[in-house]
This record gives sequence, C-alpha cells and structure tokens, in this order.
Amino acid sequence: MAGKRKTQQKELMRPSKWRMQHGGLTEPIREADPETGTPVQHHRTVDGLGQMLANGTITHEMHDAGAMFRTQFRAAALDGMRTMQMVRIAAGTGTALSERQVDARGRVARAMAALGGWDSAAGSCMWHVVGLECSIREWAMRHGWSGRVVNPAQAQGMVVAALGVLAAHYGTVPRSRAA
Repeated sequence: MAGKRKTQQKELMRPSKWRMQHGGLTEPIREADPETGTPVQHHRTVDGLGQMLANGTITHEMHDAGAMFRTQFRAAALDGMRTMQMVRIAAGTGTALSERQVDARGRVARAMAALGGWDSAAGSCMWHVVGLECSIREWAMRHGWSGRVVNPAQAQGMVVAALGVLAAHYGTVPRSRAA
C-alpha cells in the first residue's frame, strides 16, 4: 500500500503528458515553499533561446541580446496580446500608448533598423522567433523570408546571425568581435 502511494506521488510530481509535448523542461528544482515550509518541486520551461544557449549554438552575449529584444518587444506591446483593463475609464478609447510603450517601440524600431528592416531576413526572423516567440521551424515554414519557405537548418543560421547583429547593436559584445 505504501509503495503504491509513493508511486502515485511521483506521478503527480511529473509534468503532464500534454505539457511535455509542448517543449522541454529543465531539471526539477526542489525547495521549500516560503509560506508553508513544505517541499515543492519546480519545473522551468526552456525557450528557444535557452535551448540554443544550452546546445552551444549561441553565446551568452547573443542570448542576452535576444532577451533584451524580447523584453523591449513586450514593453512596446507589439506581441498582440491584450488584457482587459481592471478599471475602465469612461471616456477612454483604449488606443493611447503610454510613454513606456512609445520609448520601447522606438528601441525596437532602432533594433530592427540595425537588422536591416522588417522585410530583411534577419528582421523577419527576430520579429517572429524572438519577439512573437514562434519556433524557428514554424517561422521557416509559415512566414519565412518575404513569404518564401526557408529550410529550418538555414533558418537557424539566420537566427544565429541576427542575434550576433543584435549583440553588437545592444553592446553586449564589442563590434570588433561581432564582425
């Protein structure tokens, strides 16, 4: 009976089959819950940039540049996800941008210009893969470069090259080393 209970507890601690089919997870981290003190186990998801860093495909500087771009992309509210305002303003239209969003949009626009613009291969893959968080394969097959399908292996090379340009743009790597 006790053996069966332990097996059931181990099954409950694992991520579900549904969760496992949607990408990798890091090794579980065991720690104590700060409120109750009971042991808990956390699984962290691995994003595309994290996987590329773990595989050695990109450097830490490239990863940091991609994370900076993603943060600015989200702050600029370009990801298309909208939330319902908790407090509605009666006369508000909801279309006004905050100063933070305007500044972030300017930073994203400068990064996209450094990549060659929205229509360039580097700009398109950064917009979709890092900004909108599509997988490289999804971008290659669905969006590609100017609507043309790209081989996923070539698409990964485009992402690596674009991250190198972003690293130089954000100053995470010296320009002489990026070239």
